[in-house]
Amino acid sequence: MFADYWKTIPSDTPVTFVGRSSCIDCHQEQSTLWTGSHHDKAMELATDETVLGNFDDAQIEHDGMVSRMFRDDKRFMIHTEGESGEMQDFEIKYVFGVDPLQQYMVEFDRDASLQPGEVPRLQVLRISWDTHRKRWFYLRPPDVKDKLQPGDPLHWTGIAQRWQTMCADCHSTNLVTNFDTNSNRYHTTFSEMNVSCEACHGPGSMHVELAKSKRLFWDRIHGYGLAKLKGESSEAQLQACAPCHSRRGVLEQGFVAGQKYHDFFNLELLQDETYYHDGQIKDEVYVFGSFTQSKMYHKGVRCTDCHDPHSLKLKHQGNETCTSCHQHPAGKYDVPSHHRHAVGTEAALCVNCHMPGRTYMDVDFRRDHSFRVPRPDMSVDLGTPNACSSCHVKDRIEQVPVEQRESLQEYADWLNAAERGDQWIAGLIRETDKWCADASDKWYGADREKPEHFGHALAALRAGDPAGVQKALAFAMRRDGLTPAIGRATALDNLAARGIDAAAKAGAELIADATEHPMVRAAAVRALSTGNPSNTKRILLPLISDPSRLVRDEATRLLASGGMYQTLSASEQSQVDLALREVKETLMVTADRAGAHMQWAAICEQRGRIAEAIQAYETAIRIEPKMAGPRTNLAALLDDVAQRGDDRARVKAETLRRDELPLLARDANLAPDIAIIQYRYGLALYLSGDLTAALSRLERAVELDPTAQDYQLAVRLLKEKIAGGGND
Repeated sequence: MFADYWKTIPSDTPVTFVGRSSCIDCHQEQSTLWTGSHHDKAMELATDETVLGNFDDAQIEHDGMVSRMFRDDKRFMIHTEGESGEMQDFEIKYVFGVDPLQQYMVEFDRDASLQPGEVPRLQVLRISWDTHRKRWFYLRPPDVKDKLQPGDPLHWTGIAQRWQTMCADCHSTNLVTNFDTNSNRYHTTFSEMNVSCEACHGPGSMHVELAKSKRLFWDRIHGYGLAKLKGESSEAQLQACAPCHSRRGVLEQGFVAGQKYHDFFNLELLQDETYYHDGQIKDEVYVFGSFTQSKMYHKGVRCTDCHDPHSLKLKHQGNETCTSCHQHPAGKYDVPSHHRHAVGTEAALCVNCHMPGRTYMDVDFRRDHSFRVPRPDMSVDLGTPNACSSCHVKDRIEQVPVEQRESLQEYADWLNAAERGDQWIAGLIRETDKWCADASDKWYGADREKPEHFGHALAALRAGDPAGVQKALAFAMRRDGLTPAIGRATALDNLAARGIDAAAKAGAELIADATEHPMVRAAAVRALSTGNPSNTKRILLPLISDPSRLVRDEATRLLASGGMYQTLSASEQSQVDLALREVKETLMVTADRAGAHMQWAAICEQRGRIAEAIQAYETAIRIEPKMAGPRTNLAALLDDVAQRGDDRARVKAETLRRDELPLLARDANLAPDIAIIQYRYGLALYLSGDLTAALSRLERAVELDPTAQDYQLAVRLLKEKIAGGGND
């Protein structure tokens, strides 16, 4: 018996994916629960059993165009606008999702180079099926009211609607993208089409081997031969779920359950575009970034405390989901003395106060998982949303013009209208916030808690309030184990972006603590960009071999940018060059995006590798020919080459700028409220010789972001040039 116990599978034994069929015999109960779940239905072949939409010669009209869904024998078809702008017939090859909407995918670029089991480029149609109301609808991108033209990245044939780029990693098991930059073709593979057992438990070959052996014990080192998702700490389970339930960048492909999330992914911080100042959800962030802000996360609560891990359904109905834990003392929470509303009403549901949500993709309502106490007082101070106003703002609908009421279906619609500049709606929201804050004061009196929140620091800093700097610094340095790392990292990033010198000192202190969260240490590395270059270099060089890939990546990028690389000794440059191999691997995870090659080109420029930089820019142009950016950057690089007497470089630069101008015009007109896009278009117009139009765009950039010194400088210099009639 001892010999049987002591024997172990060698640690270097490779593990492989074996498929769900290897799991069912021993795990029938779990398989039954999983069958029909959203994971099971994440993606399937289009068949009579899987297609939910009406393909009986159904039609939908949008933007003056009529598309038709029909059957061609056993095939499901759509007649719609293709890449060329012509109306064409396309076969639906796959379905995507099951509730509350189903989407449909069309295959492109299939040729003889594809091997059996390989998938070519797949594009996701914007025409989707509402599974609740049984209707076709056009899934329009947010804030895009005009018709999308073929060639636009947001058109259904564009890269923003590409399965491999936007969806595949989280809707399949063991996905390998296999994009060939030379042929601009995909050879994508997966072990299972949907989210199956091994997507969450890791490759199962070792587990199956152990289960089929005649041994008395499981392996004393490897346990069951699967990812160890249970235990005192919640982190193993949370980090197994997080890759698909977070908005993040990818550092390395091949993540399997049981590995460290932050060695493979870079969680997006609390950006203005995706979160409000206090961390409430704005755009789609997929739960994890919100959950890490919560007290529940810091107390060790995990996904399976509320959700069945196989069916994905809630374990309890209604308030019992919460009171199954929050019942001390008995009857404290699910009573009017706590929630202040009539029992049995929507207002008495825990989730409506502590997990408010908003609708994405037109029909998909998702709740904020930061589990926060409603703070209408913060709404009064900062203009952030709150759960109380989310209901009570509707009390003011009679004050809204009749023609506008239909557009205000949920709280998010009111917030969006105010953000777009509707002063009347903004005023009604402010009145509601004040009413809710006053009601809360009346209810709780002196006992009402109003703790300082990181939202106060971020809002003040972003508004240019000098007091915001100290608030943000204090918050970033708070190491109490309960302050969310995502908020601290965001504060550091915001300080560094504003060139605050103290950010570098704070960053140096945080980097030195190896126990700090990887997100905080990575942000601390970025904060060093505001400090003394020689001191920064001394701190950064050891970090290119840091145990955390996220930290290594940030440190190496900073050493290779901003002119710092040229200050390194030959030996130090060699160290950074070696570390940059890993950075390039990270970038090439998204080799099908022009941005990856642009970033690598910029790094090559900093290192003086001009030929490699030119090649990378040209690759970016070839991969995304309709994208603005790479031509401008390449033209600027060729200008430098031309100064050394290369006339061909000068001519090519002029051609690139001419080709780029309409792309920049397109982006600037589609995004009139994004400062950096207006600024870039303004510079391009200046270089083309249209000074009046250039000034208009640059002034718009200053109007949108008055804190940006580069924008103000460009306006001032251009005005001087126009006034002086100069040509330089």
